[in-house]
Amino acid sequence: MNVLWYMCAPDGAYPWNPQGARTVDYSYFQQLAKAYDRLGFTGALFATGAHDVWVLAAALLPETSRMRFLVAIHPGLMAPTLLAKMAATFQEFSQGRLLINVVSGDARMLGAYGMKLPHDERYTMADEYLSIWHRLMAGESVTYQGRYFSVEGAKLAMPAGVSIDPPPLWFGGSSDAAIDVAAKHTDTYLSWGETPEQIKQKVDAVRERAKHYGRELTYGIRLYVIVRETDAEAWDAAERLYGHMDEASIALNQRVLSNSDSVGQTRMSALHGGVKPDNLRDLEVAPNLWAGIGLVRPGPGTAIVGSPDTVVRTLEAYQAVGVDTFILSGMPLLEEAYRFADLVLPKLPVARDVPRAKSFTWSTLFDRDISAAKAAG
Repeated sequence: MNVLWYMCAPDGAYPWNPQGARTVDYSYFQQLAKAYDRLGFTGALFATGAHDVWVLAAALLPETSRMRFLVAIHPGLMAPTLLAKMAATFQEFSQGRLLINVVSGDARMLGAYGMKLPHDERYTMADEYLSIWHRLMAGESVTYQGRYFSVEGAKLAMPAGVSIDPPPLWFGGSSDAAIDVAAKHTDTYLSWGETPEQIKQKVDAVRERAKHYGRELTYGIRLYVIVRETDAEAWDAAERLYGHMDEASIALNQRVLSNSDSVGQTRMSALHGGVKPDNLRDLEVAPNLWAGIGLVRPGPGTAIVGSPDTVVRTLEAYQAVGVDTFILSGMPLLEEAYRFADLVLPKLPVARDVPRAKSFTWSTLFDRDISAAKAAG
């Protein structure tokens, strides 16, 4: 399996509250990158947040030697040709360690960047965007006039002799429109922390849709982890987190989420309903799977809670329904990465290398184009 850890602000013991948040700056990100690289995680997810993920990933590349960089992009916020050039450059400099997380976002977030497309139309646009992307990464010279994008003679021009592996595309989205784009264009379908039973239904749906395009995907999930030596100690740690979930923080998070048109976020919110019960175990939505973090954090708000053996069994329950990639995190990120690496990673068959697409050589493509030009006179 692939096991990635999280790389994003905010962070801290309970970062939704100023008293529980820590300063997240470049030196702290350097600590995280060095730790993830040394501890044996497959890679790190660079999620959208306060810092630009491409600048951050590039800045941390020299701090690492083996971990993969799963970097988020939003279709339409930059030209597909520019994204292809950035990705090819990162692939060259990292020796093929880039993974791209295609994020369609929601209307509120994208509106801040000037994008005002309705929900389903964002995926229609993403379909066109990724079609251009694939052609560029295959070394084609692309002239295209579409509904959303227009390019003329677009082509990547890398140094002669440089071999580039097109980075695999990872993608999340729960709507029918999102599933269709994922099945058609991407390599790994991601979901937020729903139960194994719910994930099985999504995997089955995506797998069936991928067959329509003659494709096969791999599957991943984003979860929190609260692991301690025993189950009781893990639930005590969850209880301490729960005690810091004050009414003001819960209300603020739920108010922000109420404006989202994300189907995935709606499914996450349904696990807790925005209400904090007296007993935190009332939010245990499946054995050892706790939805409480979703009260105060947007996006994936579900945590595996338990001993190392309990965590492994829960991961294996997801693996049994088709998931082989896990994007995990704890609070704080640094300390919990070490704890997970000490207690759980040795029990898992963690992949050190993520399979990559077939490579091509830029000099070969250049020679082919020159030969074609000469033949045409």
